[in-house]
Amino acid sequence: MTTSVVPATPDDRPWQNTSLSAEKRAELLLQAMTLAEKVAQLGSRWVGNDMAEPELPADETINVAPMQDVFAAGGSVSLEDASKNGLGHLTRVWGSVPLTVEEGVAELLRQHEVVLAQSRLGVPALVHEECLTGFTTYGATVYPTALAWGATFDPALVERMAAAIGRDMAAVGVHQGLSPVLDVVRDYRWGRVEETMGEDPHLVATLGSAYVRGLQSAGVIATLKHFAGYSAARGGRNHGPVSIGRRELLDVILPTFEAAIATAGAGSVMSSYSDVDGLPAGADPWLFTELLRDQWGFDGTVVSDYWAVPFLATMHRVAADVDAAGALALTAGTDVELPDTIGFGGGLIERVEAGELSEDLVDRAARRLLLQKIRLGLLDPEWTPAGSVQADDVDLDSPANRALARELAERSIVLLDAGTALPLLGDDRPAPQRIAVVGPCADDPRTFMGCYAFPNHVLPRYPGRDLGIEVPSALDALGKELPDAELLYSRGCPVLGDDRSGFSEAVDKAREADLCIAFVGDLSGLFGHGSSGEGCDAEDLRLPGVQAELLAQLLETGTPVVVVVVSGRPYALGGIAERAAGVVQAFFPGQEGGSAIAGVLSGRVTPGGKLPVQIPRHVGGQPATYLQPALGSVESAGISGLETVPLFPFGYGSSYTTFEVDDLRLSDTEIPTDGEFTATVRVRNTGSRAGDEVVQLYLHDVVAQIARPLKLLTGFARVSLEPGAAMDVTFHVHADRTAYSGPDLRRIVEAGDLEVLVGTSSADLPCTGTVRLTGNTRVVGHDRRMITPVDLTPVAGGV
Repeated sequence: MTTSVVPATPDDRPWQNTSLSAEKRAELLLQAMTLAEKVAQLGSRWVGNDMAEPELPADETINVAPMQDVFAAGGSVSLEDASKNGLGHLTRVWGSVPLTVEEGVAELLRQHEVVLAQSRLGVPALVHEECLTGFTTYGATVYPTALAWGATFDPALVERMAAAIGRDMAAVGVHQGLSPVLDVVRDYRWGRVEETMGEDPHLVATLGSAYVRGLQSAGVIATLKHFAGYSAARGGRNHGPVSIGRRELLDVILPTFEAAIATAGAGSVMSSYSDVDGLPAGADPWLFTELLRDQWGFDGTVVSDYWAVPFLATMHRVAADVDAAGALALTAGTDVELPDTIGFGGGLIERVEAGELSEDLVDRAARRLLLQKIRLGLLDPEWTPAGSVQADDVDLDSPANRALARELAERSIVLLDAGTALPLLGDDRPAPQRIAVVGPCADDPRTFMGCYAFPNHVLPRYPGRDLGIEVPSALDALGKELPDAELLYSRGCPVLGDDRSGFSEAVDKAREADLCIAFVGDLSGLFGHGSSGEGCDAEDLRLPGVQAELLAQLLETGTPVVVVVVSGRPYALGGIAERAAGVVQAFFPGQEGGSAIAGVLSGRVTPGGKLPVQIPRHVGGQPATYLQPALGSVESAGISGLETVPLFPFGYGSSYTTFEVDDLRLSDTEIPTDGEFTATVRVRNTGSRAGDEVVQLYLHDVVAQIARPLKLLTGFARVSLEPGAAMDVTFHVHADRTAYSGPDLRRIVEAGDLEVLVGTSSADLPCTGTVRLTGNTRVVGHDRRMITPVDLTPVAGGV
């Protein structure tokens, strides 16, 4: 297209006219830009990634993202040069270096001023940051990781957390957050399991959509990642090839993203690094244009994962060089390259000028980003960098944040087995006087946090710095929780490695005690610097290092041993759980995790978390999730010599009180294929303590055209009940919720019998019924029902 240039004087910038529509303003600005200025909007610059403590030896420096080493470009360019025609994004101004709020604001304003000084038309850069376990910056609250959100089964709580994260980010000038992760777990060995919300598409979609609503309620754009297929990498290996069929992609991987767009209005999507059946996601026009744009109607921006554009040349090798990679990614539908401009630079300009690339593709991407900037107010006449921050009033780790982090942590902890020892302060047993507190996760607060928490993500590059926030260890928290008990501490062994020198002391402490509490699990890190996290994949599902050996020796002492697993993935506990005096699972519960765990152990907190993944029995039981057809499930016992039954199933979680779920009432036993029925059950607290139960509804398509999972979670509700109280839980199930991709890959709802299963886990479903769908097979699309509304009605008189 022909590019015209509008003089850029303060009185002649019609795109700043707020009485015009955002679309009109974006078009006016686009017309005013030169080709180079439009291309500049598609790029970014990460100023802070090359920083580390100057006195730290180079061979000890832990890079936040070592993938940049696959090419020599982008990172050596100054901000002034990178923004000589303007700039699309500023990358992680807050999330790269430990800065106080005052220092961060000053650096943000400095970078803004550099970009504005280089921009002929005065177009500011959009600022993005990571926010998976909270705002990833020094001194900000570290919330539980996403797998812990999954364990809460509480979308309203996740939405509140995300809104708090968004408010903190918006207060210091951040416009876009690179969360949530909507990948569905397919292999527990994958290092990034901790970043996901579990192995079920409906759970991930519901909680992920809640996160999007919360973050965007604060004016911060949510970014869905990683689109698509990343979590299904072969062997659970980071960046590994994805060898799944189109149907698995459509029915398991993509619905989480689709729901977050359709029901929560997510503003951005991030590309996956992976190739699916040989085609890299970032080079797939079906994924980013035909599906995302044309079918789903997505009108936000697509941003690349960090260096995913040059990866098309350097790693996937589907492009000859980074310039060709940029043209390929732009054509497929990527709008903005992160974290630095490499493929979306001068090579795009040269191709357009040579007639090898349509300028319409540049315009398409630039228009989308300019629309976001306009909607964020960045192109309003009164916007200034200084006016976009509230540094004087910002507390990134406020008491309200910490209270919310504590609530989320408490609701996420899963009691696997109370055994003979829990709760420690139970009414029917004497409180232990001498407690051995043992294990590598007992006195290291970093073991409570995920790999995208600032203390684990960035601070390893700055040894000697404090965490920036108060994070009591489990040992500290138990000391406060049980002030009358004598605590005997021994680490026993590190998280990783084969150092057994501490075994003897730990075993001696256990023998001296009335009770031993063993804290085992993970230390999250990046790219091999941890046992969980990005680039920290596992060979199998045994506890890392020699922790299983430590537990075996502790269990031989004769002292009752309570096992607390603090981890980013499920580990095989067969042979351990059966011998323990109690077992608790905590999925990286964040900075308030110590208090939450101590509260569950003592009984102050009645646990109500449920497993968003299964706990395997054997270390080699992968890949496996509960989403299995008959031939790959427990029903096929004897076909394989491998044990298929998990030790603890998906959706399972015990409590210090008891519940009953019964009295299934179906509104209809027959509905048309475009109809709806309700399923109502009554849940009762039949114990002596107040507590929470998660009522779960699963569907089973009795006969289908393709092999379907035996059961699929289709609705859930977390219900809080006092002793003796009861609640009716009503699920509104539309026939659309039975849709799947048929033999021709069209999504269909077909006639036939549907089993309705309701209970408290995927393996405990006492309420069963059948609904028959009748009529013609329907083909459904993006406008189908994607959620199952739930009503809660207190029952007068309770039990």
